[in-house]
Amino acid sequence: MGGVSNATLPSLPSADRPDVAARLRDALLGASFTADGLLELLGAPAYAALARSETVPALRATRGDTPLETLVRLFLLQQPVPHARVADVLPVEECLASGWLVRPGGAAGSDLAATVDVRPYGGPGGEDWFIVSDLGCAVGGAGGIGNREEGVVLGVGGASTTLAGITVRTPVAAALDLGTGSGIQALHATRHATRVTATDLNPRALHFTALTLALSGVPAADLRQGSLFEPVKEGERYDLIVSNPPFVISPAARLTYRDGGMGGDDLCRSLVQGAGERLSEGGFAQFLANWQHVEGEDWQDRLRSWVPRGCDAWIVQREVQDVTQYAELWLRDAGDHRTDPAEYQARYDAWLEEFEARKVKGVGFGWITLRRSGAAEPSVTVEEWPHSVEQPLGDTIRAHFARLDYLREHDDAALLAAHFKLAAEVVQEQVGLPGAEDPEHVVLRQHRGMRRATKVDTVGAGFAGVCDGTLSAGRILDAIAQLMGEDPVVLRDRTPAQIRLLVEQGFLEPAG
Repeated sequence: MGGVSNATLPSLPSADRPDVAARLRDALLGASFTADGLLELLGAPAYAALARSETVPALRATRGDTPLETLVRLFLLQQPVPHARVADVLPVEECLASGWLVRPGGAAGSDLAATVDVRPYGGPGGEDWFIVSDLGCAVGGAGGIGNREEGVVLGVGGASTTLAGITVRTPVAAALDLGTGSGIQALHATRHATRVTATDLNPRALHFTALTLALSGVPAADLRQGSLFEPVKEGERYDLIVSNPPFVISPAARLTYRDGGMGGDDLCRSLVQGAGERLSEGGFAQFLANWQHVEGEDWQDRLRSWVPRGCDAWIVQREVQDVTQYAELWLRDAGDHRTDPAEYQARYDAWLEEFEARKVKGVGFGWITLRRSGAAEPSVTVEEWPHSVEQPLGDTIRAHFARLDYLREHDDAALLAAHFKLAAEVVQEQVGLPGAEDPEHVVLRQHRGMRRATKVDTVGAGFAGVCDGTLSAGRILDAIAQLMGEDPVVLRDRTPAQIRLLVEQGFLEPAG
């Protein structure tokens, strides 16, 4: 990965003044500068517009002089605010001395401006947290700022909240946030990990993480600079590893916050392959990633080859873009569409040239979850699921691996002796022509978790419908055989495969 240049970036507040951060936090909370407070002040349309980098509705909603309006204009909208108004809300002199505020005009009593963006962020347990990032990055991503400043540190974006939502949240001794950025994953980890380590190639990102944790009122993390697993000490093991890495597949490592700096999808592959030996037994590693769809190669086989030995894996492809869509997305992310047309065209051409040289026809995006397992034959599931899901998904992902363990431990005979119950909010749909005596097929559909749908035959539908944990699977099949006039031995022999699929996909749960 390439180096970082921070020459053009502004100085940051001191990370060595926890007392000032605590006083600032108290002042922000006292003015209801929280996620709920923002929504109430701005209204849903203006609040949603901020996520799209549109600030005009929020500016219109903060034309008054209440403490909350003052803070929104100061820390989210980067507007200079009169000294007297700020002094009514914040400990101004301490904030000036420690670098949270500056006087753009230089003179005492003039307007004040923030040196960083501070975005209220609601924790999963109702916590009032704050994400600190570079100016212009608190709402809607970089908005093109990265085109000028490669060491910029972003605030909260869709990718970071997606990763936070899919992360397994069981209590653990040690968690590692690899490529921490402004610290959102480390912040979440403090809720359920005794020890949190956060790393980043960019030292500026580590500074922001320290500010985020301090202003959010949570314990400090062990901050380490370096690329990928370089900062991890020999023999260190973690129960949880999370990373929202710079996964963009690009022809050059221009922007540290997003470009991997390795050829193709090598950074994501290296990250996944290196995680296995750093995981404790039973530990999870969870990543967002991009991967290449290469001509003449099965993309699923490509991803299976990434999985380290000794790990179960569940890889979900959420989206695929052709190479032109992909190049345009990230050129716009960097603000290149606002530059000289000839320069934009040259960068676009370089992107397509790189893809052509690698025989890349598309790029996939999705989630990768590893679980360190002692199984003789690890399970690797690679699937495409572009449909809507229910967030947070951490419990769903944990349950997926628990079901894998259950199925490994139960042969067909044990499965028929076991008791099952239908998962919550599963419905049955019958599909067929109007007026037909029998449906063409029956579908079971989930309204929770992955929200899957799967076709079942008459036996599968009948079996799932009566699973309430009372009778064993074998007893249920015997009853179905009697009703249908079938040989119960034959039915017992051919149905376990369907039961296994329904358990694996979460339609059925072991009872007791």
